[in-house]
Amino acid sequence: MLLQRHLRIVACNTEEQMMDMNAIQVAFASTDMKTVNQHFGSSESFVIYAVTTEKATLKEVAQFQAYAQDGNEDKLAEKFKLLDGCAAVYCQAVGGSAIRQLTAQGIQPVKVSEGAPIQELLESLQTELRNGPTNWLAKAVQKQQKSSDSSRFDEMEAEGWNE
Repeated sequence: MLLQRHLRIVACNTEEQMMDMNAIQVAFASTDMKTVNQHFGSSESFVIYAVTTEKATLKEVAQFQAYAQDGNEDKLAEKFKLLDGCAAVYCQAVGGSAIRQLTAQGIQPVKVSEGAPIQELLESLQTELRNGPTNWLAKAVQKQQKSSDSSRFDEMEAEGWNE
């Protein structure tokens, strides 16, 4: 399945960049950007948010070309590439093989009912982050903290040293 359109919102100031470093990224299989209304494998589009305890910010929107549902899993490669760095993907349903590939990539597939409002799911995630995350979210937070701890040195090196 080929990526047809991809919009990525770039942080413009230091505060947004710091928020991005501490945020958990989650994706939603959605054609309307308001509700989860797609099966993972046949999803025509995804919206990706960066989520902290205080804020949920739209980061990316990607649209894929429609294709025949013939069981060919090679078509999912572009989706896995898009979701790299996400802690979870919310969808109506997901096949067993895709579940294995997502979890191997560190992405938790989350099945929700058709038409689940994205805003409510984001608010629920924020509440769980504030109250102390459990299960997959706790692992994602721990992974994010390790990642941001080590990446700060790379960022400092890239800035250079001026006396």
